[in-house]
Amino acid sequence: MDKIRIIEVKESIFADNNREADRIRAELKRQKTFLLNLMSSPGSGKTTLLMRTIEALKDELRIGVMEADIDSSVDAEKIAATGVRSIQLHTGGMCHLDAGMTEQGLKELGTEDLDLVVLENVGNLVCPAEFDTGAVKNAMILSVPEGHDKPLKYPLIFTVCDVLIINKIDVLPYFDFDLDKVREYAHMRNPKLKIFPVSAKTGEGMRAWTDWLRQQVGEWNREEI
Repeated sequence: MDKIRIIEVKESIFADNNREADRIRAELKRQKTFLLNLMSSPGSGKTTLLMRTIEALKDELRIGVMEADIDSSVDAEKIAATGVRSIQLHTGGMCHLDAGMTEQGLKELGTEDLDLVVLENVGNLVCPAEFDTGAVKNAMILSVPEGHDKPLKYPLIFTVCDVLIINKIDVLPYFDFDLDKVREYAHMRNPKLKIFPVSAKTGEGMRAWTDWLRQQVGEWNREEI
């Protein structure tokens, strides 16, 4: 019996996506627009944190938001109420956005008059981490109720992200969550990872996060092509 031919397509798929992502970044650089890819599990407080971030920065930066979900427009409506430009992206059942899908969203949003665009990716810790969206920086949120062992269980997302935001620190007394351990585990995956413990509900720690983001946008928009 002849051997079955096995063709590995994963590498070529990711290679094509990565080339498209690089092209998106180059175009965003030309426009002086900073794209942040924000990832997390469902229920981590991603939309609430984003609303707090917009509140802190909208008087200084022109901001747009792309909300990605399998269905509904609930989050996009919440973001639009903050006064910034917002669109909803439906993924048709897919659990992530790739570069091509992100580019479609950017075209619909319109980016040439924006300083900062935030892509609120589909909520999970696996699929979104596998695809380069063309973002300048990747950030993820880990909420206290999820537990401090997530860097051990979901290594890729901690590896590809530039920032870890630990949200819901206001409920630390009620959960068995060790901030020192999560820092240790996260830095095992990515020694360069910036970590910001915050409470989007109370505002605690948000200043450090928004200061960092403001600085990143400013540096990206000032650098020469």
